[in-house]
Amino acid sequence: MFEDAKTWFEHLRDRLVEKIQSYESQAFVEKKWSHHEKGGGLMTKINGNIIEKGGINISTVSGKFNEKMQEKILGAKDDPSFSATGISVVLHPRSPHIPSMHFNTRFLSTTKTWFGGGMDLTPCLNFENETKDFHKKLKIICDEFDINCYEKYKKWCDDYFFLKHRNEPRGVGGIFFDHVFTSTPENDFEFVKNVGRFFLEHSCNLIDKFKDETWTDHQKEIQLIKRGRYVEFNLLYDRGTKFGLETGGNTEAILMSMPPQAYWK
Repeated sequence: MFEDAKTWFEHLRDRLVEKIQSYESQAFVEKKWSHHEKGGGLMTKINGNIIEKGGINISTVSGKFNEKMQEKILGAKDDPSFSATGISVVLHPRSPHIPSMHFNTRFLSTTKTWFGGGMDLTPCLNFENETKDFHKKLKIICDEFDINCYEKYKKWCDDYFFLKHRNEPRGVGGIFFDHVFTSTPENDFEFVKNVGRFFLEHSCNLIDKFKDETWTDHQKEIQLIKRGRYVEFNLLYDRGTKFGLETGGNTEAILMSMPPQAYWK
């Protein structure tokens, strides 16, 4: 399952790069990195006319958790050894009409094995109709996997992507899941693949829909202020950021999610 997951994440990465590149004249820049214990990853970045800053990263690493992480990670108390493979995507469009988009899926192995991941949207302007459509489609994917999981994964996302110090959500939510490994792992894997396929399709649909709309200086300012909230969340609360730094990951890849510009007012 680990090798199958790794192969899928690499395939999805290639499809995402191909689709995003089709909107841009600038080319993606690739950079390989090595983990301090074993493995590494490929960081793929773009600064374009449509996607002001985007990153599509894959990694496959292994090693041993430190004592602090052993207390937090499922199955690590019995044995600190771990292996992890995954894909992480953040897109910060130039247009304030297109939301910032985040997606990741991963497979972890300690003495336990499981899938995790999720996706969410962070618009800065009115996005009510698109938000309803986004959640409607996510529910269909979740219902195919487990009729009871959508509300759970949606609430998990809402609770997770919340700026406690400001008492406000980061965006309009999505789904967030972890420790997914049932008695039918093939179904778990298919769910993870369907989530990835949906992100590929939906992100491109949003770009196609809004990329040619003009915007005002005031709308751009609203976007930059919203990006400031994005920065605050990633530095204060984001588990992926903390996991990457705690396990010796590549700092540049970990902080790829930061927007290119942001305001605080």
